[in-house]
Amino acid sequence: MGYQSIIVKKPLSVTWLPRVEEHDYTSAKSYLRLIFSSKEVAKIIGQLKRSNIEAFKAKDLFRASSLSLLGVSNLHVLKDTKKIKQSVALSPLLIVADTKNHKLIIADGYHRLCAVYAFSEDAWIQCKIVNV
Repeated sequence: MGYQSIIVKKPLSVTWLPRVEEHDYTSAKSYLRLIFSSKEVAKIIGQLKRSNIEAFKAKDLFRASSLSLLGVSNLHVLKDTKKIKQSVALSPLLIVADTKNHKLIIADGYHRLCAVYAFSEDAWIQCKIVNV
């Protein structure tokens, strides 16, 4: 019997931008405005802009947020999946930890999170997170 060659694919690594793109703060503000008052949103966005980037595993962010995973057929997830495959850097997520209600809010980056999770639930997600 001969040996069969096995092709081992290198797992895709996700590239992250060193800073959050400015338009993501605008998107986060729009979303958070549905949950918090304008005054609270202004404070949260200011805190997010000043906070440092941290990393959390994709599976932990999903569990803490209680969100459903969007499939790769979702248009925005598909666009982010293509970026990952092409090694295009993604913008870090913007996250609010609502400590009063014990809830994690993905203020911006839900589609990016879903795209990364599709590759590996153990992938590290770059994000800015603040507690409210």
